[in-house]
Amino acid sequence: MTRIAHESDNLKETPVTADDSVDDEDMYDSVSIDPSYRAKAKLVNKAIQDLGMGKYQWWLFVVSGFGWFSDSVWPLATGLILPAVINEFKFRGPFLSLAANIGLLVGAAFWGLGCDLWGRRWSFNLTILIAGVFALAAGGSTNFISLSSLVAVLGIGVGGNLPVDSAVFLEFVPASHQYLLTVLSIWWAIGQLLGSLIAWPLMVNFSCPQPSTSCKSSENRGWRYLMFALGGLMLFLWAVRFFVFRMYESPKYLIVHGKDSEAVAVLRKVAHYNGRSCSLTSDELALAGIVHGDSDGSHNKPGQSAVRTARTWWAHVTALFCSRKMAWSTIILIVIWGLIGLASTLYNNFLPFLLASRGTQFGDGSVNITYRNQVILSLTGVPGALLAGWAVDLPVLGRRKTLAIACVITAIFLFATTTARTSNALLGWNCGYSFFSNIMYGVLYAASPEMFPAKDRGTGNGLVSISTRIFGVLAPVIALYANLETVVPVYISGGLIIAAGLLALALPFEPRGTASL
Repeated sequence: MTRIAHESDNLKETPVTADDSVDDEDMYDSVSIDPSYRAKAKLVNKAIQDLGMGKYQWWLFVVSGFGWFSDSVWPLATGLILPAVINEFKFRGPFLSLAANIGLLVGAAFWGLGCDLWGRRWSFNLTILIAGVFALAAGGSTNFISLSSLVAVLGIGVGGNLPVDSAVFLEFVPASHQYLLTVLSIWWAIGQLLGSLIAWPLMVNFSCPQPSTSCKSSENRGWRYLMFALGGLMLFLWAVRFFVFRMYESPKYLIVHGKDSEAVAVLRKVAHYNGRSCSLTSDELALAGIVHGDSDGSHNKPGQSAVRTARTWWAHVTALFCSRKMAWSTIILIVIWGLIGLASTLYNNFLPFLLASRGTQFGDGSVNITYRNQVILSLTGVPGALLAGWAVDLPVLGRRKTLAIACVITAIFLFATTTARTSNALLGWNCGYSFFSNIMYGVLYAASPEMFPAKDRGTGNGLVSISTRIFGVLAPVIALYANLETVVPVYISGGLIIAAGLLALALPFEPRGTASL
């Protein structure tokens, strides 16, 4: 593995025109997006398509996947350590999930909305670093208050991963390979699997018996070892991002901020790393911005960007509601993310607890069987991510119908868990739930960034993430006053997921077959 080399000075140049876009038809109407930005973004898309899916993009597939991995492994870890931590500190379990989700909410707002203002690169590198440092600190907690506080700060780093990483990957990948943004959810499944595999021996061999009236820290080190192991892994992933791979600033972010020359320089560095050449010039970008300038007839000096640059986070927010179609799309996405966030957090965060409590009822609720089941569930998510990447590019399905179908089937398997009369039956239904929920998440995490233009993509990703995190905060509050031993939370979760699937059909944009702007 070598660090990306600097751009050579003798690349072959051939002119590129504004009409040489990957796809002249995009999914936006004439009032939903700035015409100057559209013209310049199409030139960038054409240049990226000419670069192909090369070494840089495949490296980015790996290091962006670390964000999906982090987003998966930490909410799971919060659930995995819950029984042992309750045993040691004697508190009501949902409070730990509440602290984690508050951190995730702050992280989604800060990093998501912020990366449209200060760029993708620093956000991309800092989020995983924060998660790693505070995970290690959380492993040394001496009481519930310190553990919850450190888990909350850990969540601030984790909460920024998906809003930033999805934007980064989408803005460097050629249009012909945008489906890989859906396949990136395989890292989410890998996070669940690896987290479960690490937790299994540690929690089985280094935890107090459950239930236990007296559980000393010296007899209950498993959850601490898990936090240390996952925190160390996060620092390793950050080191790969920061020292091994060099992530350049997004060209689309740069053209929005009038830095056409820097955008071209980035494209040429990527071309050099891929063994290709880039013919796009900053003059061609500037000309495209002027020729396709605002409809009010405003004129720009040569080399001056005609794109209306949003200088505040609120300007980026209002841009996502600039037309009826864009506003409708943004609102529906926010609602879908909120519904799925509430449903999945209510169910998933307490799944290890539910498996253990139901297993006890069925006579096999040991720690060993509980974590064995969690590993099996995690394995089923891997093929789901691959199937999602194939389905979203089918003309008959696309992003919207794939999401709708996956939501409905996910809910059906959720409902089916209430019929289980044995531990194995419960595990079987949850395997189906895990498989189709990974399809659901894969499509949702990919289609949403595709529907936001790059100039406001971080803000759009931040808004939908804020929505799911807000409802994620509500889920443990509900759990504090709900009876988790009944099937009511399951029916509520399934109903919310079906509602989200039906809403997906009402989305006005279909990204399949178009290059994301």
